[in-house]
Amino acid sequence: MENVALIESFSEFKDDKLIDRVTLMAILEDVLRNALKKKYGDDDNFDIIINPDKGDLEIWRNRIVVADGEVEEPNQEIELSEAQKIEPDFEVGEDVAEEVKLIDLGRRSILALRQNLISKIHEHDNTNIYKQFKELEGEIYTAEVHHIRHRAIILLDDDGNEIILPKDKQIPSDFFRKGENVRGIIESVELKGTKPAIIMSRTSPVFLEKLFEQEIPEVFDGLITVKNVVRIPGEKAKVAVDSYDDRIDPVGACVGMKGSRIHGIVRELGNENIDVINYTNNLNLYITRSLSPARVTSLKIDEENKRAEVLLKPEEVSKAIGRGGHNIRLAGKLTGYEIDVFREGAEEDVELKEFSDEIDGWIIDEFSKAGLDTAKSILEQDVNDLVKRTDLEEETVIEVIRILKEEFED
Repeated sequence: MENVALIESFSEFKDDKLIDRVTLMAILEDVLRNALKKKYGDDDNFDIIINPDKGDLEIWRNRIVVADGEVEEPNQEIELSEAQKIEPDFEVGEDVAEEVKLIDLGRRSILALRQNLISKIHEHDNTNIYKQFKELEGEIYTAEVHHIRHRAIILLDDDGNEIILPKDKQIPSDFFRKGENVRGIIESVELKGTKPAIIMSRTSPVFLEKLFEQEIPEVFDGLITVKNVVRIPGEKAKVAVDSYDDRIDPVGACVGMKGSRIHGIVRELGNENIDVINYTNNLNLYITRSLSPARVTSLKIDEENKRAEVLLKPEEVSKAIGRGGHNIRLAGKLTGYEIDVFREGAEEDVELKEFSDEIDGWIIDEFSKAGLDTAKSILEQDVNDLVKRTDLEEETVIEVIRILKEEFED
């Protein structure tokens, strides 16, 4: 009866976890041999016969017949009189095979055996899950929101595997409800004990690259190559693309008519602003393109120190720097160069930091973030525009303008 119950519980796991027959038998035999070692001290002389399909399980102990009173190894040897109770014809020196029932191992051993069996199957299942998701690292995956926690969202896929989307791997504007499907890339898979920890990310540049592969057929087919991706998640991204076929416009193919192709990607990323630029080996041209939508007047490169000095018309400076400095920061990441922006006619201008005695440093920083780092750049703007481009109060902006007019225009 115990044999059947054990096999039945085993079959439940087999059906749930889709363990193949050979692995199934190997796990059960391993568990049984461990139990036999604990009971008898050794398992070398035991034969285990398993038929999981029929629910059959047989354990046979093989011992050598010795004369009565001469048994030295009870697990390996059996007295003649005991052997003849099994079969009257046995003689000294012959092998005796005797069936061992699970009940002979004791109730406690049977419970431990079943627990060990469950543990081994879970371990096998976790190893398979680890291998499966390790191969999916860097690939897009979809799972459903199961539980929302303060620091992470717990997702479940169709097979019931748990995937973690930490708070810092979510786009700032992300908001998910239970039951919603979430897309991201499998960023990492680690074994914590015996359980795999599967981490999803929506902030990785790789996620954006894979979305291009998924949404743009020419990228999927290899006609267009994504050379580099840099992101400030939820805010702005720059993607450099190239094509080895001169007949294909890589930027046009990625963006589509009126942005039709890239629209789905932008929506997936919480309306992240995506600049797609043509990649080139010409460094001057690459840096110029990276500062899009600003138009560069001239450029000087210091290759040794990986710096670039860019000269721009006054009205182009704020475009080059971008809101919160995002554009110039991403251009630097994309090209690998530290980019310094200079304004045409700056020799007739005065840098805002020269007014630090009268204007607080944090206010100067706010203007600089918006690309307004000289007196002229601020005085050329309307008050309302200055308020919109910075996080400053209108009264503060008006006061700064007053100070600059008094000092600079005199």
